[in-house]
Amino acid sequence: MIQRHRRPLSTADDWIAEQADGLWEDWMRQVDHLLADAQLVQLVYEVLARRWTHSLTRGRKGTPAEVVLRLLLLKHMRNWSYAVLEREVRANVVYRHFTRVGAGKVPDAKTLGKLGVALGPGVVEQIHRRVVAIAQEHKIVLGRRMRVDTTVVETNIHYPTDGSLLGDGVRVLTRTMEKIQRLTVAGAKLRDRMRSTRHCLVHIGRASRSFRTDQGKERLRQCYERLLNITGRAVGQAKRFVREIQNGIKAGTSVVTQAAIEAHSEYLQTMIPRVQQVMRQTRERLFKGNTRAPGKLVSLFEPHTEIIRKGKASKPTEFGKMVKIQEAEQQIVTHYEVYDERPSDTDLLVPAIDVHRQQFGRPPRLVTADAGFFSLRNEVVARERGVKRVAIPNLGTKSAERRRLHRKRWFRSAQKWRTGCEGRISLLKRRHGLNRCRYKGAAGIKRWVGLGVIADNLINIGIALASPAAP
Repeated sequence: MIQRHRRPLSTADDWIAEQADGLWEDWMRQVDHLLADAQLVQLVYEVLARRWTHSLTRGRKGTPAEVVLRLLLLKHMRNWSYAVLEREVRANVVYRHFTRVGAGKVPDAKTLGKLGVALGPGVVEQIHRRVVAIAQEHKIVLGRRMRVDTTVVETNIHYPTDGSLLGDGVRVLTRTMEKIQRLTVAGAKLRDRMRSTRHCLVHIGRASRSFRTDQGKERLRQCYERLLNITGRAVGQAKRFVREIQNGIKAGTSVVTQAAIEAHSEYLQTMIPRVQQVMRQTRERLFKGNTRAPGKLVSLFEPHTEIIRKGKASKPTEFGKMVKIQEAEQQIVTHYEVYDERPSDTDLLVPAIDVHRQQFGRPPRLVTADAGFFSLRNEVVARERGVKRVAIPNLGTKSAERRRLHRKRWFRSAQKWRTGCEGRISLLKRRHGLNRCRYKGAAGIKRWVGLGVIADNLINIGIALASPAAP
């Protein structure tokens, strides 16, 4: 049964509140008051109420909506794992009071993970919009200026090579077939090809060291041919297991066992096409020299991962998703977006202005971004939308008039302010973990980015309210 708020245990909770009173950080005390907002709690409550049919009326008492919200935000404020979150809240009176756990039992890490998945990226986005609205209500952000930039949030995968992806494919298929074989007695017997796969990967690593010579290239080619052959046989065996499960040859002795077998079969049916795609793209690269095979995968477990090159000297190739970060005054991120497919930066400026107008009821007076967002059309449309000053440099211009514009004081000042967006992205990655997503799937990366942005906004709002010059 789900509740909005946790009922305090009078004596013990009062003691915890008293002990934590002088230990608060200034910004955390302000954020504690902000998170008491009824709309924020209601958003989480409605999601938890829909988890099961009778979540509102039956069953034991679940974690209250207010506690779920505060625990998840504290996790991303500190960039902790669920296990560390559980341990720290249990041991710290300030965190117990901040999360409203009080003297009660802290939910375990597994429960917290399930509650985080239950929220979903749509609810996280609604929470973010409400947090921005709270910043507007306190006059921390007015929407007179806007800066925008993009970055890459990497998925939690190892560096992809053809050999490692093929090895992953054989390992995953073999592991799943072993689980099926332990639950059944009839049908085909599993042949474990992991030992041969590991030998091939070792030989590929050795041959790649002499790849520049013709002899090394031929040896590498032979190793890959053998690995592809092993992978193909593993795929064929996995298909046979699936057919035998569908035909009832491999069946469980009980309802529970049969359900487990069917779940493993569904997993095989998901992985087989991915492994086949890896085999196709490996053949394309090795035997045809084509590195741009259609539907290219860089991970079997995070198939949504894209290959993104942004021209960084330290990391020329990144594997993840493109994210847009849009800011206004006081370092408040007013909008973020995780793109399913990488867009061009020039296509993002006008939609960003439209979002800003929707949020604040008027266009920003100043819009600034880096040179990747520049186009004449963007400048024209931005002014048509009501933007007074557009400070986006055109590095390839030969126009004397354009160069004079770049030297104007307001333009240079706007560009100095724009560089703060890069600092904000750097801080989001260092303080809130946006360098690499630890959640799974396309929905997971959207939740990860959203919660990280909300956590950073709350800290900045708390700092602004705690400062002596706060409105």
